[in-house]
Amino acid sequence: MSENSTNNTSLTDWERIDALTDADIDTTDIPPLDDDFFANAELRMPEPKKTITIRLDADLLDWFKSQGKGYQTRINAALRVYMDAQTA
Repeated sequence: MSENSTNNTSLTDWERIDALTDADIDTTDIPPLDDDFFANAELRMPEPKKTITIRLDADLLDWFKSQGKGYQTRINAALRVYMDAQTA
């Protein structure tokens, strides 16, 4: 596993972000959430995940873990892409 895999230090300039006012934030690329949006909106709750035991090659698991937090979510996403490609 890489030395940086447990480094959770953010590279974001949080002091600059904290100093922004609402007027400083460019929201021109966000469409307005008007009454039509909310009239057609629907609540979608994610399906709960199933807990399983799966045997993976050690190097494969190490690679996913080396990418940082969320490795199980990334494995799930990779498997979903494969499933979608097979069922398309």
